[in-house]
Amino acid sequence: MPSSKRKTNFKTLQKFKADYAPSVFTQYESMRTGMRAVVVDQKSPKVLGYFALATEILDDSGSPHTLEHLIFMGSRSYKYKGVLDKLATRAYSTTNAWTATDHTAYTLDTAGWEGFAQILPVYLEHVLLPTLTDAGCYTEVHHVDGTGHDAGVVYSEMQGVQNTQMELMDLRARRLLYPEGVGFRYETGGMMEQLRVLTADRIREFHREMYQPKNLCLVIIGEVDHDNLLEILDDFEDGILKDIPGPDTPFRRPWIDSKPTPPLKESTVETVEFPEEDESSGEVLVGFLGPDCNDITLSSALSVLLVYLAGSSVSVLENSLVEKEQAASAVSTSTDERPDSVIWFILSSVATEKLADVEKRFFQLLRETASKPLAMDYMLECIRRQRRQIKFEVESSIYFFSDLVINDFLFGKRDGSTLRYLATLQEYDKLETWTDTQWRGFLTRWISNAAHVSILGVPSKKLSEKLKADEAARISAQRERLGEEGLKRLKEKLADAKAENDKEIPKELLEKFKVPGTESIHFIETTTARSGLARKMGPLSNDIQKIVDLDGRDLPLFIHFEHIPSSFVQINLVLAIGKDFPVQLRPLVGLYLMNFFDTPIMRNGERIEFEKVVAELESDTISYTIGGGANIGNAEVLRLQVQVELDKYETAISWIKTMTWDSIFDEERLRATVSKMLADVPEEKRSGNRMNSAVDSMIHLAPESSSRARSTLVKALHLKRISHLLKSEPQAVIAQLEDIRQLVCRFENFRVLVISDLEKLKHPVSSWEKLTKSLDMSQPLKPLDSRIERLSEAGKKPGNLAYIVPMPTVDSSFSVSTARGPNSYESPELPALMVAIAYLDAIEGPLWSTVRGTGLAYGTYFSREVDSGLIQYRVYRSPDAYKAFAASKKVIEDYISGTTPFEAPALEGAISTIIVSFADEQPSMSSAAQYSFINQVIRGLPKDYNDSMLRKVREVKVEDIRQVLESIVLPVFTPGKSNIVVTCAPGISEGIRKGFEDSGYKPEIQPLTFFQDDYGLKPKEGEDDGDDDEDDEGSQVGDSGDDSGSIED
Repeated sequence: MPSSKRKTNFKTLQKFKADYAPSVFTQYESMRTGMRAVVVDQKSPKVLGYFALATEILDDSGSPHTLEHLIFMGSRSYKYKGVLDKLATRAYSTTNAWTATDHTAYTLDTAGWEGFAQILPVYLEHVLLPTLTDAGCYTEVHHVDGTGHDAGVVYSEMQGVQNTQMELMDLRARRLLYPEGVGFRYETGGMMEQLRVLTADRIREFHREMYQPKNLCLVIIGEVDHDNLLEILDDFEDGILKDIPGPDTPFRRPWIDSKPTPPLKESTVETVEFPEEDESSGEVLVGFLGPDCNDITLSSALSVLLVYLAGSSVSVLENSLVEKEQAASAVSTSTDERPDSVIWFILSSVATEKLADVEKRFFQLLRETASKPLAMDYMLECIRRQRRQIKFEVESSIYFFSDLVINDFLFGKRDGSTLRYLATLQEYDKLETWTDTQWRGFLTRWISNAAHVSILGVPSKKLSEKLKADEAARISAQRERLGEEGLKRLKEKLADAKAENDKEIPKELLEKFKVPGTESIHFIETTTARSGLARKMGPLSNDIQKIVDLDGRDLPLFIHFEHIPSSFVQINLVLAIGKDFPVQLRPLVGLYLMNFFDTPIMRNGERIEFEKVVAELESDTISYTIGGGANIGNAEVLRLQVQVELDKYETAISWIKTMTWDSIFDEERLRATVSKMLADVPEEKRSGNRMNSAVDSMIHLAPESSSRARSTLVKALHLKRISHLLKSEPQAVIAQLEDIRQLVCRFENFRVLVISDLEKLKHPVSSWEKLTKSLDMSQPLKPLDSRIERLSEAGKKPGNLAYIVPMPTVDSSFSVSTARGPNSYESPELPALMVAIAYLDAIEGPLWSTVRGTGLAYGTYFSREVDSGLIQYRVYRSPDAYKAFAASKKVIEDYISGTTPFEAPALEGAISTIIVSFADEQPSMSSAAQYSFINQVIRGLPKDYNDSMLRKVREVKVEDIRQVLESIVLPVFTPGKSNIVVTCAPGISEGIRKGFEDSGYKPEIQPLTFFQDDYGLKPKEGEDDGDDDEDDEGSQVGDSGDDSGSIED
């Protein structure tokens, strides 16, 4: 007798295939609850889930954001904090969430369908039926601790961002764009003063109002079993029907059934101060209300127009304001897709005294552009390039459609008609027919003549000091008001709440969920072929190798091919620099790279100006870039990357040849490039996290490191002096850049990676002859640059340095501790170390619970850098980095001593996390191809390295983990074996210094300028170096001759 299949309660609204992508869309809706699901079928080892709810609120209480955090504290059937993440970890999954102004989204990122299917119903119950306890709200949202300080995970998060430049400017702009009663006006993350009075009941009320199945859409991307999905959703709905509003209960659709946004009646320009000690530069933010996001033609036209105006160095605004007038370091654009979309322009790093003038000049340029005929040939290229870029992005990224589908759920039509816009790119065909009159009318209506809001962001040292003084006074008054007894009661209340939250999860509950098999994790297979010197890596026998062998067999150039089904070609030219590259030239490599494409060239004896060069490049390519090699596994090399359509393969190689050897180092272009780079330095130095990495880098890499030489703390001095030199002796700078070209652009430095469909690609090898025919190909291939060979003495032997760096631009602290670790991918300790770190770093794992769970920091994590032989532990956004560090060390010690036993389910979860990490490295065809190159060429590993490593990981025993914790991990927390760098608010620097000192370190408090390095390029008499006047003449770290270093890239 045949088995009867249950009839699903989900109806299929539509199913369609995109005609420009290997993606099939299916849209479902529940007939019982109104819940929606959109599945995008794509080939990938990953299955991505986005569970989106439209969330609208008319206050700054932070209820949407706090609720996002509380969802993970337990649900009706799983009443334990962290149970969702512990189960997810075992099922090859990670969870996360974000709160935007208009929605909240919960993510489930899984390797393979089986794990995703196991966690899906548990996750959905957490979203729709959370516990929302008073204790959870107390610890996660806000509380006052026993010392009188305000704390709580959400509170600490918002404390770190509320008074930042971007947040202050953005909030003021929204206040001016939207009147009271329009939800887009409000700070959904929560303002600190309102978080301090937010109640659990208010959060529960918001959940009842917004978290209903009819307001929930599941967006699922990857290889999905549709029958299994609908079965899971049907079963889930069976269990919640009694707990949710009935299908006929009135429901107001957020945003769509709300008060509409009124048009702006007039333009407004306001000044907003932000706390900053360096008052040299600020920012201009301009906002307009734009067209309806559901009008696909107008939305696409807006996207194209923004590219035309500010998409590259030859676009109207960038070319004038950045390249020629050097009034800003960049003009960037973005849009908030809504029924009345918001169009944003940001003018970065504008001299403070010129902010108002630059804002006026911005509008003068817009009106001039709209008043005369546009460059329609360039507009047409913008349209076509955008179409090419979309097709390429869809093919190369599994994440492309997520935001588009979520946005359609929020604002699109319920009949699915607006979602179906994703089936084609026909709107770009329509835009190709637009006339100059139509484009100028569009520009005039929505931007150049439209009412707008302009915010001038002005840095203020006085405000920085005032905020700190006000907060100190508030805390002092709070302590006085509470008194000793009050503080004691609050300490006990917090302890009670933590005890309730941290009830142990029954082992049986975790073990009830078996670790899924790996059969549904379909890793993408690519086919490797080799040509020229790459053949020395070993012979290959496959159909693609035969294709390669038939073409240009005698060409010696090192070419590594990865075959994938594709309509595009990705060319990567990896450039070794070599240890013999002069140290004094290394800081100039950054200028060489920034100038590489934005410069004139010589063609057939004629000089071609950079605007024409860039316009032609954009016409021929999808994208092009040059920079450090961190993304291909070696931060010490350089990588030139060009992406084109198949029939442009030879054209791309010609461009590589042209930009490498035929470019002109032009004084004017170089001054413009240096100006842009210098303008960005103050903003880069405002980030506590970024500067923590920069300082840490400066003490661990030697001056010979290429990435060190391009760091912010080198640019801050060296580039200023180059700027002066370009005015007084420009030919001296040009001569050095020419030396760089001659040293880098050599045959023996070249390794080529080509990712494409080799069955369609014409002349895969012989096309490269135009690049090599003028090269000396007699020299042997240089070895790739090695990070471990670029370590400073402090990097080779950590244990003697500890620095506390006060920064007035941050309200919290960031730390990194560094010790020696494995320096080989074949190290026998590596499998156990991978399991140990995965175990410790797990969401709701030991460190999460001890540090984040107690409010000691927003986050912590380990990183192991096999290429440098270093292991690091980072504390991110902490009220006191030392306390988080010390608590973390105690966790490690307790596992080593056996005081804390290892949990079998969590160990299984650690191995699952490692499997997920392998999938994360290669979620798409192009990323799988690049990963194959990294393993084989960059790391010198076999193509199946991950398979063999996974076998070793599965064999790791508890005793192996305990051993690496003692020999490798504990030294990260041990004086004499690790180096420490902390960046923090000035007011807490002394307390952090004392904490580390009491634990055995010898910390010094030093300003950022102490770590700057001029690489021996000294200022001439009378030259002004700006902020480096703080630097002590005897500074040891600022001298390129000592053992300092930098790990930026």
